[in-house]
Amino acid sequence: MSRTRTALLAALALVAGASGTALAVTPGDAGIAAVPCTVDYKVQNQWDTGFTAAVTITNNSAAKSSWSLKWSYAGNQKVTSGWNAKISQSGTAVTAANESYNGTLATGGSASFGFQGSYSGTNAVPATFTLDGVTCNVDGGGPTDPGPTDPGTPGTRVDNPYAGAKVYVNPEWSANAAAEPGGSRISNQPTGVWLDRIAAINGTGGKMGLRAHLDEALKQKGSGELVVQLVIYDLPGRDCSALASNGELGPTEIDKYKTQYIDPIAAILADSKYASLRIVNTVEIDSLPNLVTNVTPRATATANCDTMKANGNYVKGVGYALNKLGDAPNVYNYVDAGHHGWLGWDDNFSATVQQIKQAATAEGATVNDVQGFITNTANYSALKEPNFTINDSVNGKSVRESKWVDWNRYVDELSYAQAFRQEAVNQGFPAGVGMLIDTSRNGWGGSARPTGPGAMTDVDTYVNGGKIDRRIHVGNWCNQAGAGLGERPKASPAAGIDAYVWIKPPGESDGASSAVPNDEGKGFDRMCDPTYTGNPRNNNNMSGALPNAPLSGHWFSAQFQELMKNAYPAL
Repeated sequence: MSRTRTALLAALALVAGASGTALAVTPGDAGIAAVPCTVDYKVQNQWDTGFTAAVTITNNSAAKSSWSLKWSYAGNQKVTSGWNAKISQSGTAVTAANESYNGTLATGGSASFGFQGSYSGTNAVPATFTLDGVTCNVDGGGPTDPGPTDPGTPGTRVDNPYAGAKVYVNPEWSANAAAEPGGSRISNQPTGVWLDRIAAINGTGGKMGLRAHLDEALKQKGSGELVVQLVIYDLPGRDCSALASNGELGPTEIDKYKTQYIDPIAAILADSKYASLRIVNTVEIDSLPNLVTNVTPRATATANCDTMKANGNYVKGVGYALNKLGDAPNVYNYVDAGHHGWLGWDDNFSATVQQIKQAATAEGATVNDVQGFITNTANYSALKEPNFTINDSVNGKSVRESKWVDWNRYVDELSYAQAFRQEAVNQGFPAGVGMLIDTSRNGWGGSARPTGPGAMTDVDTYVNGGKIDRRIHVGNWCNQAGAGLGERPKASPAAGIDAYVWIKPPGESDGASSAVPNDEGKGFDRMCDPTYTGNPRNNNNMSGALPNAPLSGHWFSAQFQELMKNAYPAL
């Protein structure tokens, strides 16, 4: 495929000024070579007197060692501050020039910057952009603004796919939920469709395949917009630090991953029949972060993760998936970014962004193939911890010294996700990238939910008495006892967050409590055994897992009932 085409589809955008919604314009293939550069200008936040904007330039011409982007405002907008570019303004004319560290623009390469501005009246998008004197976004005709009330036509790419859209309800999960006592209260909620092995593409064991789900999505769509959430999850040597979610492909089977897994999915998603759907991919959970935290010389290293780091097949696989799946203009890739209790420490945080960027620029992919990132996928980390912050201290000791926080800089998912997004932008991802947070099982409600801070006896008593997340240790991840449904799925719930989502379908097991023979490639992980006393990844604590759990992905009625009982907000 053409990198120029992918960059163009990702970057050709106009903003409907009244709404702040970006809508991409997709010219015909014949004209792409004639577009020397593309500019993605997005209003991220807007209030009565001001706004912030994110700009991404993609160079489709000869490589550059420096650049200067110019535009003019039709209104009275004034740039007041900027980042990642030297921005000046004279009257209505604005010039943004590269900083010393981002002047290089390869053919097909991109650079991103942002700024804050003031305005009164209207905040219309600039009509024309020039890069080093050459007009961008022009293909013999020029881009079109569909207007603030037009959600876009099939084939357009929007800034936030969840905005103004319904989300697909998986009828198979919905039926399982509705069959449970009280389950009809949530059986209409949208959840992710997991493509966790090759056979899942066409359907196996009586379950719907990808086309069947997309056909059902078209029926649910009606005349409005609809998002379908897919989980791309079958890397070679998958989940090298856990056995319950090991996959079917061996560590070296990268070619099989490409040709028998990604290519067939990409072909289906590219079918024009599904062009009116917004398809969101959660790309390979628990993969790239393992290459940071669970490799030698870390105490948490595993031989399997060392193997995957050495052979590069996680990086190659994710890069290939982003490249191929990002071809379709109605497809949105969100790369897994772990969770705060895994990656919030200083030696993990920035390094994980670097690792993801390596994958996002491998196998023909670019950062423009990444719509954003998702945190807490299939995990239990609390969305917000209202009863303490890392800035608190007790008797002269910082909360960061408590056993629970353990020097982490983040204590909940919302603060972590917002910081992760900013770090990604700082490291070269487009300024408009968004975040998803999986809130399917992080509510921690019920009678045991703290109503206020813990006693000020010492930092451990203070934190343990007030923390919403009631796990024994933040490293515990399998079928956690006491967990509850979290925030219901919703679009644009907080700054920088595209949506709260239920990617992990509540009621589907994380792994079996004891060894279960199976043909799904799923091993027995002691972290799913309630009698297990732990390992370095949970600081040798009890696992906190529920008993009598089935294989990962299989229905677990007892867990579903517990999740409903402990839901927060309550059902």
